[in-house]
Amino acid sequence: MSAPVEASACGKVILLGEHAVVYGRPALALPVCGLRARVRAEPLPEGSGCWIAALDLPETLRLSTAPPDHPLALAVRLALAHLGLPEPDLRLVLRSELPIAGGLGSGAAVSAALVRAVFGWAGVSPDPEVVSALVYEVEKQHHGTPSGIDNTVIAYERPIRFVRGQPPVFLSIMRPFTLMIADSGIPSPTRETVAAVRRGWEREPDRYERLFDAIAALVKEAEACLATGRVEDLGPLLNANHTLLQELGVSSPILDDLVQAAREAGALGAKLTGGGRGGNLIALVRPERAESVARALQAAGARAIYRTEVPASSPVDPLLGS
Repeated sequence: MSAPVEASACGKVILLGEHAVVYGRPALALPVCGLRARVRAEPLPEGSGCWIAALDLPETLRLSTAPPDHPLALAVRLALAHLGLPEPDLRLVLRSELPIAGGLGSGAAVSAALVRAVFGWAGVSPDPEVVSALVYEVEKQHHGTPSGIDNTVIAYERPIRFVRGQPPVFLSIMRPFTLMIADSGIPSPTRETVAAVRRGWEREPDRYERLFDAIAALVKEAEACLATGRVEDLGPLLNANHTLLQELGVSSPILDDLVQAAREAGALGAKLTGGGRGGNLIALVRPERAESVARALQAAGARAIYRTEVPASSPVDPLLGS
């Protein structure tokens, strides 16, 4: 038997633009490289079949008998099909540091780690574009009508500007900045919030289109702030984006309380990130205020708090896939 293979994938946050991105507007997304899903591929004796052990759930399933739409099994099947391989004798042991249904891309990260592990076991280094495409197929099963932003930023592990149906663009970030991520402790039902926004859009298309346009304008301004190093100017844009998400009906009392607590503790700006109605928020902070903001978030009821540093990037980056 060959040696075990290990693979991983990062989480993500949407800086600005969630929900509007489903309707053709741009969104900015960042990898959260410090929080990862990890998979260890362990060869088994001949005839054992392929098993997936998700230790955090906990759940163990055999690939040959797992339901067709089971997301973990689907990720593995898609990877094997892409490689043209039959079911291997393999145990895939999965652990994740990402909260489930928290808006941090847990599902996409787990799928990407599984895909990379299968490719690694086969001795193939997967192109990020391939990982993104395979994970997107799993996302469609899991979320219904995903924008594609999660699988893209997680597959490339770089900040991106994303417009549905267009090649994503690497973001230019002139100055590094610090984000605090706070988990509300309430699962974020992305499929439900996306469906709720769609129902609202169908009832009041003009109103919702205006909200989406307003979000898109904030995204454009934020991209310019990143490119010119005006990091502090991102704060009011985050605040304004949160207000628009409230108008879309995807915030919640706990998220609003946490956002307010972060701002009062000195955050430059704060907003929910992801599907909403639970999950996580992000707060832009000066490094010297990070601890005080973290304490305020904890006091306001945050279940867990993470700090992530967004590094500066090259001022000129090519289009992905070009």
